[in-house]
Amino acid sequence: MTTTQHPLAERAPLARHDMGARRRRVQRKAVSYLILAFFGAFYLGPLAMLIGASSKTLPEFFKDPTGLPEGIEHQNYTEAWGLANFPSYIVNSLIYTVVATTLFVLMSVFVAFPIARGYVRGAGSLLMLYVVALFLPPALIPQFQLILNFGDIPVVGDLFFSFWPEGSQTQGLFNTRTGYIMFFLTNPIGLIILVNYIKSVPRELDESAAVDGCGYARFVFTILLPLIRPAIATVIVIHAIGIWNELILASIFLTSDDKYPITRGLLVFEGVYGSDWPKLAAATLMLMVPMLVLYTFLQRYIISGLTSGAVKG
Repeated sequence: MTTTQHPLAERAPLARHDMGARRRRVQRKAVSYLILAFFGAFYLGPLAMLIGASSKTLPEFFKDPTGLPEGIEHQNYTEAWGLANFPSYIVNSLIYTVVATTLFVLMSVFVAFPIARGYVRGAGSLLMLYVVALFLPPALIPQFQLILNFGDIPVVGDLFFSFWPEGSQTQGLFNTRTGYIMFFLTNPIGLIILVNYIKSVPRELDESAAVDGCGYARFVFTILLPLIRPAIATVIVIHAIGIWNELILASIFLTSDDKYPITRGLLVFEGVYGSDWPKLAAATLMLMVPMLVLYTFLQRYIISGLTSGAVKG
């Protein structure tokens, strides 16, 4: 005589299996949130300390540098704005950042496209040189000598200074806005990002544009640039932040007060016997606002710009 098992008894193992799977999912999610919370605290902790330091008086800061402020010292921001000469220096930083980033992006697109398509001989070797350049230290001394002796370049130097208002034959482009901007017209990581992204653009577009008689410049500006906006946004943010936060080049290359970028103004808070840390923290927070706004507007493009080309198919 055969016996039939109750339906509830048949579903019991499945229910236990579902509960076990659900418990494991909850555990994995909890571990993931703990890891995210750790990295969030790791990155946001210094920012919180910076905000706290900017809200303290100098005696309060030396008494307890990492503790919570007793109140908000608004005067730190107003004094830092004037002492660091923000109104003048921030205009210089905007000029350097906007001009250098615009020129770099345009030049990089025109260079990256033939490398990505293989239209130039040795395209793979050229790309490898840019990758190798990522691991090399900045060539400050050769760059400085090139800018300083720009007027000694045969034909080019004479022709350039005959119509360009900045610089001279004796000092080249030293201590000029033009020379300072020229330092930022190269960036290997930006070109590598553009090359990898352009590789994901269908090659058939090139052929169709050529059949329709579209010139190279027109193809780049009207067809290619709109298609690679995520990569361009990523390069803009990376390059602009690098220029905006640059301090070493500004200290070495620029000697005139009217040409200093905003980072050079932060040195005013460093004294011989000590530094005014609350005002320096306030100035640093004000310094980061423009780049934070830029990132906020372009953030939706950045992830796709960095990850495109990582997966084929």
